[in-house]
Amino acid sequence: MKPFFSLPAFGLLAAMALPAAAEDADTVVATVNGTDITVGHMIIARATLPPRFQELPDDVLFTGILDQLVQQTLLAQSYEGELPNRVTLSLENETRSLTAGEELEKLFEGALTDEAVQAAYDARFADETPGEEYNASHILLETEEEAIAVKAEIDGGADFAETAKEKSTGPSGPNGGELGWFGTGAMVPSFEAAVIALEPGEVSDPVQTQFGWHVIVLNETRVPEQPTLEDVRGEIEGEIREATINAYVEELTEAAEIDQSGAEGVDPALLKDLTLLD
Repeated sequence: MKPFFSLPAFGLLAAMALPAAAEDADTVVATVNGTDITVGHMIIARATLPPRFQELPDDVLFTGILDQLVQQTLLAQSYEGELPNRVTLSLENETRSLTAGEELEKLFEGALTDEAVQAAYDARFADETPGEEYNASHILLETEEEAIAVKAEIDGGADFAETAKEKSTGPSGPNGGELGWFGTGAMVPSFEAAVIALEPGEVSDPVQTQFGWHVIVLNETRVPEQPTLEDVRGEIEGEIREATINAYVEELTEAAEIDQSGAEGVDPALLKDLTLLD
């Protein structure tokens, strides 16, 4: 089978003996001129594939990845001379990044406990009372006179949504002026104050904002339920990770000797010049 990644097929073959069942990442699946290719190598290769490849059937992926690794091994073995600077630097960066990632994983093992997540959840929500939310629609007009006339039409029995579709200059007009659900702080102050003062089904007098003149109807209100821990677990864990990283890096930085004077005077545009690596 031809490999389906970046390398072309060269018709290269390698002698291999697949075990009946691979028991761990050290299981050797192929040997190329004495160099072993293991299940672990294949696992890493699969994990770095684009999503569209990872969706392929397991047997197709297995064959394709193994062919790819065999061909790469043959090509690497045939390379003569010193590696180009760009390759050496890439390997150094990759090693640095992966090693840093491992250090963070060890750090998170101690920080991301169930107790820590629960404590962060309690700190945020234990004493918090959810604020009221509003569902409103509006008709946006350019002048106060137009807004007064539209208000009179609505009071006279005109359908609010149809009037919004016909006369509102705002982007919500085609949807009948619907704004959906929003809480305090989401709208400009004068608009928000008008909404809060309404009863469900009530239409406001014209309200001015920097966008124009609004005629508003309050559709309904609600008090949202407090989110459960599972609802916000991902968000809380992300915050714990960020706080843990920041604190640890700050601690390491304070204890380290760091000299960045070499960066002074370096033109930032040099980072785009790949010819410097030749």
